[in-house]
Amino acid sequence: MMDFGWGMSTGGWIAMAVFWVALLVLIVWLVTRVFSSGNSQHESRVDRGWQESADQVLDRRFAAGEIDEPTYQRMREALQSGRSTQKTDQ
Repeated sequence: MMDFGWGMSTGGWIAMAVFWVALLVLIVWLVTRVFSSGNSQHESRVDRGWQESADQVLDRRFAAGEIDEPTYQRMREALQSGRSTQKTDQ
């Protein structure tokens, strides 16, 4: 006798559940990729072991307005004098 109840066998329910789970995983993955793209350049540099030099950190902080020009100049001179001291020690 034919069963005309819900019209879907157990295999159909499992396939539908797998489809919806896969769709939700895809949506979550896409949303995280879109909203984390702002930091992806910084994160990828850190992940690859890229590290900013002291000069680059200083330049970036000055460009971002975190430090003023006199502080920038004082720190730049301190970096350069530290390098010249290291060279004479070797």
